[in-house]
Amino acid sequence: MTGLLTLANLEIGKKAVITKISPKMNYRTRYAGMGLLRNSAVEVTRVAPLGDPIILRIRGYELSLRKEEASNIEISLQN
Repeated sequence: MTGLLTLANLEIGKKAVITKISPKMNYRTRYAGMGLLRNSAVEVTRVAPLGDPIILRIRGYELSLRKEEASNIEISLQN
Protein backbone atom coordinates (compact mmCIF):
# COMPACT_ATOMS: atom_id res chain seq x y z
CA MET A 1 0.00 0.00 0.00
CA THR A 2 1.31 3.40 -0.92
CA GLY A 3 0.10 6.94 -0.35
CA LEU A 4 -2.53 7.79 2.21
CA LEU A 5 -3.64 4.79 4.24
CA THR A 6 -7.28 4.63 5.29
CA LEU A 7 -9.51 1.98 6.80
CA ALA A 8 -11.07 1.59 3.35
CA ASN A 9 -7.85 0.11 1.94
CA LEU A 10 -6.69 -1.93 4.95
CA GLU A 11 -6.47 -5.61 4.05
CA ILE A 12 -8.29 -8.37 5.92
CA GLY A 13 -6.28 -9.53 8.96
CA LYS A 14 -4.03 -6.46 9.03
CA LYS A 15 -3.88 -4.32 12.17
CA ALA A 16 -3.58 -0.55 12.30
CA VAL A 17 -3.95 2.44 14.60
CA ILE A 18 -6.29 5.33 13.81
CA THR A 19 -4.29 8.51 13.27
CA LYS A 20 -6.96 10.94 12.05
CA ILE A 21 -10.71 11.11 11.49
CA SER A 22 -11.79 13.59 8.85
CA PRO A 23 -13.98 16.39 10.24
CA LYS A 24 -16.28 16.04 7.20
CA MET A 25 -17.26 12.49 8.21
CA ASN A 26 -21.00 12.17 8.83
CA TYR A 27 -21.95 10.82 12.23
CA ARG A 28 -18.47 11.53 13.59
CA THR A 29 -19.78 11.82 17.16
CA ARG A 30 -21.67 8.54 16.82
CA TYR A 31 -18.58 6.67 15.67
CA ALA A 32 -16.48 8.24 18.42
CA GLY A 33 -18.97 6.74 20.86
CA MET A 34 -18.28 3.33 19.30
CA GLY A 35 -14.54 3.63 19.88
CA LEU A 36 -13.36 5.08 16.57
CA LEU A 37 -10.92 7.52 18.15
CA ARG A 38 -7.33 8.56 17.48
CA ASN A 39 -4.82 5.98 18.71
CA SER A 40 -7.42 3.17 18.75
CA ALA A 41 -6.22 -0.17 17.38
CA VAL A 42 -8.36 -1.66 14.61
CA GLU A 43 -8.32 -4.80 12.49
CA VAL A 44 -10.35 -5.60 9.38
CA THR A 45 -11.98 -8.98 9.96
CA ARG A 46 -14.23 -9.24 6.90
CA VAL A 47 -15.27 -7.40 3.79
CA ALA A 48 -18.62 -7.98 2.09
CA PRO A 49 -18.43 -9.75 -1.30
CA LEU A 50 -18.82 -6.51 -3.26
CA GLY A 51 -16.39 -4.65 -0.97
CA ASP A 52 -18.97 -2.75 1.06
CA PRO A 53 -19.41 -2.77 4.07
CA ILE A 54 -16.16 -3.43 5.92
CA ILE A 55 -16.26 -5.25 9.27
CA LEU A 56 -13.71 -4.05 11.84
CA ARG A 57 -12.65 -5.34 15.23
CA ILE A 58 -12.16 -2.48 17.66
CA ARG A 59 -12.12 -2.51 21.45
CA GLY A 60 -13.23 -6.14 21.60
CA TYR A 61 -16.26 -5.96 19.33
CA GLU A 62 -17.06 -5.82 15.62
CA LEU A 63 -18.24 -2.70 13.83
CA SER A 64 -19.59 -2.43 10.30
CA LEU A 65 -18.66 0.65 8.24
CA ARG A 66 -19.44 1.67 4.71
CA LYS A 67 -16.36 1.96 2.52
CA GLU A 68 -17.07 5.67 1.98
CA GLU A 69 -17.05 6.27 5.76
CA ALA A 70 -13.92 4.15 6.21
CA SER A 71 -12.10 6.25 3.59
CA ASN A 72 -12.37 9.26 5.94
CA ILE A 73 -10.37 7.50 8.69
CA GLU A 74 -6.59 7.64 8.30
CA ILE A 75 -4.46 4.90 9.81
CA SER A 76 -0.89 3.74 10.31
CA LEU A 77 -0.02 0.08 10.06
CA GLN A 78 0.79 -1.80 13.25
CA ASN A 79 3.48 -4.47 13.37
